[in-house]
Amino acid sequence: MNSGKLQTPIDYLKGVGPNRATLLRSELGIHTYQDFLNLFPNRYIDKTQYYKIAQLQPTSADVQIIGKITHIKTAGEGRAKRLVATFIDQTGSMELVWFRGLKWIRESLKINIPYVIFGKVQRFGSSYSIAHPDLELLEEHEKSLRVAMQPVYPSTEKLTNRGITNRVVNVLMQTLFQEVHNAIDESLSNSILDTLKLIPKKDAYLNIHFPQSQESLAKAQFRLKFEELFYIQLQLLVKNKLHKQKIKGYPFEQIGNYFTKFYNEHLPFELTEAQKRVVKEIRNDLGKPAQMNRLLQGDVGSGKTIVALLTMLIAIDNDFQACLMAPTEILAIQHYQGLSELCKDLDINIALLTGSSRTKARRIIHENLENGSLNILIGTHALLEDKVKFKNLGLAIIDEQHRFGVAQRSKLWHKNSLPPHILIMTATPIPRTLAMSVYGDLDVSVIDELPPGRKAIKTVHRYDNNRLKVFGFIRDEIKKGRQIYVVYPLIQESEALDYKDLMDGYESISREFPMPEYQISIVHGQMKPADKDYEMNRFVNGETQIMVATTVIEVGVNVPNASVMIIESAERFGLSQLHQLRGRVGRGADQSFCILMTGHKLSEDSKTRLQTMTSTNDGFEIAEVDLKLRGPGDIMGTQQSGVLNLKIADIIKDKEIMKISRNYASALLNEDPQLLKEENLPIRQMYAQLMKYKNIWNYIS
Repeated sequence: MNSGKLQTPIDYLKGVGPNRATLLRSELGIHTYQDFLNLFPNRYIDKTQYYKIAQLQPTSADVQIIGKITHIKTAGEGRAKRLVATFIDQTGSMELVWFRGLKWIRESLKINIPYVIFGKVQRFGSSYSIAHPDLELLEEHEKSLRVAMQPVYPSTEKLTNRGITNRVVNVLMQTLFQEVHNAIDESLSNSILDTLKLIPKKDAYLNIHFPQSQESLAKAQFRLKFEELFYIQLQLLVKNKLHKQKIKGYPFEQIGNYFTKFYNEHLPFELTEAQKRVVKEIRNDLGKPAQMNRLLQGDVGSGKTIVALLTMLIAIDNDFQACLMAPTEILAIQHYQGLSELCKDLDINIALLTGSSRTKARRIIHENLENGSLNILIGTHALLEDKVKFKNLGLAIIDEQHRFGVAQRSKLWHKNSLPPHILIMTATPIPRTLAMSVYGDLDVSVIDELPPGRKAIKTVHRYDNNRLKVFGFIRDEIKKGRQIYVVYPLIQESEALDYKDLMDGYESISREFPMPEYQISIVHGQMKPADKDYEMNRFVNGETQIMVATTVIEVGVNVPNASVMIIESAERFGLSQLHQLRGRVGRGADQSFCILMTGHKLSEDSKTRLQTMTSTNDGFEIAEVDLKLRGPGDIMGTQQSGVLNLKIADIIKDKEIMKISRNYASALLNEDPQLLKEENLPIRQMYAQLMKYKNIWNYIS
């Protein structure tokens, strides 16, 4: 791209001037010609189509209709005074309404002469109306030359109030094009353009701002979306490559005694093929003198902990220490108990450090860490404190990465002279599309099969009026010696109501399942921690058959004997939350069930969520639907939301284009890592510019 021309400050564009330039900068972040060129319309008004009144829908879209005015009247008094005209075509009638300039409009309107009207349709009762429509006599309309589709640009209230309307932006865009059209250089290689049949960049910009038809608009959008995603992927892949070259790590060259002994003698069960594959990928990374940066994804219960332990044993075999950081104390304790149990026959020193660790215990931990006698440290954020010094930290495992910000993670880096290898574990399935775009600089491993003997959880949706049948099913399961969870939503806004729901539910269950035959535990947020633990433990030990709880049970606790999960008011939960809750059962070898209870009144989104839950157990599939329903920001947590600040592509709708762009970027770098080939010159130039100006996609770090 002829950068010089396009880097011209926006002030110099004819028709802008200093005041408008200041507004464009502050409101839309437009500083240069290039920024303005990349202000893409967010919708288009299609004036190529004419509607009949009978075809109108209450979509509040802009439509164009041919017909006649048959009658004009004034209605209302004072400020509510308005002019109402009856407008008809062959199929029906509607109203046109004006609230301003009544006298002038009344005089200009012609009765029974064909008009073309254009405006936003509203529905009142059974009839339609358009307020302040654009009117044009049909014979004038047929003579005038018309742009096929009108772009509507992003705007703000301030811009509109200061007179920078959509029409003004349209005119400025035309002026800009006359100036810079020849300065738009191609930024993709001919081979990519030919293979994907992409239109040239100049034409893409022309057709995105001034489309002549739906078809030319679609071609322009595809071209610009592909380019945006292609350069993002290129940057991520280059970043990943550089990371591996630049950031030195400790090579773990030997697979020693600890690993072999545990693998051969103490594995509690045969590893699944997926686990073996992931361990292999990790071993391969650890053997290189570059820092490992890997994301390990696996659904609840897929056996990530074993993989984490095997990785730690490789570190210990090479005389390094390892740490595991979990987001909550309960989880850290569970990891500690689980790993201590697995390592009980190995001579390995494991400790637990959390916020509530006593000073004396802390002191011992700090000492043993520094002298190297402590091999594995498990804990919460407390691991990041400056006091926590390792003798030789070689591996850091982070559980549920989305709960830790980037700044926190970088603290771990400084715990040794070279940064430790990083393994990030998550049970929150990140849709592949997002993982590609956000974690493009991490290598991703996926455990995509459950351990043998695990049966998929059967999920059904039942309405409240089937409750008695559900109770009958619970009785049958308890007879078989199984345990039951009943979960109520907890939505902070109405704590009192939630509590009431929970208590009402508890009472109705107590009536159905009376003591002494049945024992029921209850856990909710208003209980003291000690009481919670007591009730939890009773359930874990099998002293109670039913656990009535709010969502506090979402994280952690493992009860292999619990085989039924009943989720009350399931429509009030998000998808990922439903999936996490469901993962609490099905830990044993018996068939497990998840029953989603709801009332009859459900929104469309709720229906989609319940349908998804009953049709699949695949966390990734669920995450894809969740992403569609909620958008990327919520899933990624706040620190990642800025990553996706795209100009034209949409990470959800355009995931196919994303895959294509990633494949092309990866093939290009494999073939020509330095982009030195003649045909890749446009890409190299564009890439250099991105690095220099950071003005198209400056949000990629």
